[in-house]
Amino acid sequence: MESDVAIKRLSALAQDSRLAVFRLLVKAGHDGIAAGEIARVLKITPNTLSAQLTILSNAGMVTSRREGRSIIYAAGYDAMSELLVYLMEDCCQGRSEICGPLADVAMRGACCEIPEGSPA
Repeated sequence: MESDVAIKRLSALAQDSRLAVFRLLVKAGHDGIAAGEIARVLKITPNTLSAQLTILSNAGMVTSRREGRSIIYAAGYDAMSELLVYLMEDCCQGRSEICGPLADVAMRGACCEIPEGSPA
């Protein structure tokens, strides 16, 4: 990843409302959330939300699709993964005690586990 892309993505997340939107979408998973529901949950006016989603979308941090009359937004997981890799790829100068805890979280895959009884 080029540094200008990383800066654009980090800049998109560097604002309270946009970060809240992105975190909500990450929690929602690949199914995403309708724009109206995002506005309701986060108590953001529709015109403000639209501007925030445009910035996140232009940075690749969210995707959108139309379902009937709704626009459904989802986190841009590929962009998020690329950004995390970019931030961590030269980490620690070989000192595993620095990045070890982050690697442990990634290896656990806690965010991606499927609960028992759920369809795979």
